[in-house]
Amino acid sequence: MPELPDVEGFRRTLASCAQGRRVERAEVADPGVLHGVTAQRLRRDLEGRRFAAPRRHGKWLIAPTDGPTVVLHFGMTGRLVCGADSEPAGRFQRVAFDLDDGHRLGYEDQRKLKGIWLAATDDDIDRIVGDQGPDALSLSRADLDRLLQGRRGRVKATLTDQSVIAGLGNLLGDEILWHARIHPQRPVNALTDDERDRLHGALRVVLRASVRAGRVPDDPDWLTGRRDDPDPHCPRCGHPLRRGRISGRTSLWCPHCQREDA
Repeated sequence: MPELPDVEGFRRTLASCAQGRRVERAEVADPGVLHGVTAQRLRRDLEGRRFAAPRRHGKWLIAPTDGPTVVLHFGMTGRLVCGADSEPAGRFQRVAFDLDDGHRLGYEDQRKLKGIWLAATDDDIDRIVGDQGPDALSLSRADLDRLLQGRRGRVKATLTDQSVIAGLGNLLGDEILWHARIHPQRPVNALTDDERDRLHGALRVVLRASVRAGRVPDDPDWLTGRRDDPDPHCPRCGHPLRRGRISGRTSLWCPHCQREDA
């Protein structure tokens, strides 16, 4: 699933491909990815408009033009691609914008769980994006303390709750907690000052490396690099890793490095 680093990569793709460029043609191959806007209106409102600088908040990509704003969410399998408008469309291309310099910006998505919205005002953007916490990449140590203050839930469920912190998904949640040596089921209100220090440090390290890579790295020295092994072992201590369901998602952790009773 695209998480904060993937969407940051898509922001860069949009900026390098489309910022300052005029939309010559908006093509909708599959209106099933459009929300609150028809294919006809999308074409009418965007053709002739120029893309401005895009921004990201959590897993949402916000792409203003000199008219309406395109708001994108990538669900489980979405992505943005840039190529020549003469190239064949990808198999899962749902919407494409042909630009005035001969490039095409394409929204591809196999499973179509989210998609594209069109916003006329900032209030519309807020309504579409919904209740989002601060972006994970911007969090200071004091911000993290403030967000966790008074919460009684488990730490992984809290970290991946978009209304608390925007941008962290299943892979990032597991990776950050493994780096911090904190069990994903540890209650937030039981975290010590040292654990919160480790949590914030791990968050910064993991996010910075992931943003550079454009995804959560599958480095063999990282938890994510062992995730798909049939018999995964901890890259730090060598003990068998454990899988379990936490907040409806398959989680991975090391019961030796991340003790629940720590």
